[in-house]
Amino acid sequence: MIDLRKNEQALENNIRRAREHNIIIPTFEQMKDPNKIPEKIRESLKNVGLWDVNPLNLFRITWKNERKDSGGQFGKPNYIVLPKSLTGVDAKILCMVGKYFPTGCHKVGASYGCLVPRLVTGQFDSDYHRAVWPSTGNYCRGGAFNSKLLSCHSIAILPADMSRERFEWLSKIAGEVIATPGCESNVKEIFDKTWELRRTREDCMIFNQFDEMGNHLWHYEVTGHAIEEAFNDFAGDRKLNFAGACFTSGSAGTTASGDYLKEKFPHIKIGVGEALQCPTLLNNGFGGHRIEGIGDKHIPWIHNVKNTDMIFAIDDEDSQKLLRLFNEPKGREYLAKECGVDVETIENLALFGISGIANMISTIKMAKYLELTENDVIATVLTDSAEMYTSRVRELKEADGEYTDKMAAIDFNLHLQGIRTDNMEELTYATRKRIHNLKYYTWVEQQGRDVEELNDLWYDFDKTWGSVHKQAPEIDALINEFNERTGLLKNL
Repeated sequence: MIDLRKNEQALENNIRRAREHNIIIPTFEQMKDPNKIPEKIRESLKNVGLWDVNPLNLFRITWKNERKDSGGQFGKPNYIVLPKSLTGVDAKILCMVGKYFPTGCHKVGASYGCLVPRLVTGQFDSDYHRAVWPSTGNYCRGGAFNSKLLSCHSIAILPADMSRERFEWLSKIAGEVIATPGCESNVKEIFDKTWELRRTREDCMIFNQFDEMGNHLWHYEVTGHAIEEAFNDFAGDRKLNFAGACFTSGSAGTTASGDYLKEKFPHIKIGVGEALQCPTLLNNGFGGHRIEGIGDKHIPWIHNVKNTDMIFAIDDEDSQKLLRLFNEPKGREYLAKECGVDVETIENLALFGISGIANMISTIKMAKYLELTENDVIATVLTDSAEMYTSRVRELKEADGEYTDKMAAIDFNLHLQGIRTDNMEELTYATRKRIHNLKYYTWVEQQGRDVEELNDLWYDFDKTWGSVHKQAPEIDALINEFNERTGLLKNL
């Protein structure tokens, strides 16, 4: 469970700083339903840009932001549905859109779910502590942004080989940025740096996305609800079958929405993707890859493996080639003229970041393997957008030359229409247990957990996952109490 014991002295410091910086904290319930946000806050947001360093943007940590760079309000969950002309499968692929969160990525929500419970209990003292955000990219961006809005000091940690855009933005937001050796696959190097900080800097509080149950809870409560609402909105009066949902395993936070969806749609299949070049789930493997935003060579502590039905290994060459197909003018022309992809879908291709493309590939594999029909829907998320990867597109151009019609034809037919049901597995009890057991090597041997805790995650749902899933109302009560003590709501 998430520890919600109070430290009253530190809590008083946090309340004072919130009062001084005009910080009002939104509840989980308001993130699920922005109509519950006070009217005066919604009115004030009409003068605030989506990425502005303004505490009001805490209320934009929701899937329901209006698609505007500034002044946006709220509506239905942001999603798109991909046609067969693009995916090659009959099933409807429903993609939740992450671009319209502050920072351009839904990870701002995951980091919120980790920091705010400690802030409103006083376990984190904003006068003293530094919030450390170890990440393979977007999580530390979200953590640094939330820290800035909540008047907390922050340290961002991410691999040195991540995209230039991430480092440039972080240098302006985070109090400190640390680049660790390697790429997305080098998660242990990130963990090693956090242990160094623990030993040498007493003021550092680590918010490790891979074992923070606040990450799991935010996605269970907010993302799960948003996907359910998006499916119902798309289905309308039609008798569509919600067949599955697929998520690549970065921290496994987003996968927690699958726990929620299984409660609402018990027959649903939950699939988890990873890079073929580092097939940890599939083959206890290791290696390096280029699908930015997913970490590997370990199983995240917060991955409820018992609720995973299928695993997919995605070739990172597919994600790179499709990134270019989706964003080069010649690629878009080919999709329109030769493949019959409609104009709106082509315009929406800019909503796909690299991990979003990998998520889409997982849904296609699932649809083909399960032989789904036009009456079936599979959901996934577009974590961020192509806006985060313009430097990667330039690098691909430098490596492969100008994009041509022939290259577009090859990429579409080989890397999209040619997606097969290889390098995947439908899990049994035994194979789920194999994956769960891999947690031992990272979390017990390296990170200080004990084997009893590990066994509880497998054998005692009510004590672990079930208890966490029930904590949102308690956290919301603490948030409301915090806001009342600042007095800011009364003065709106």
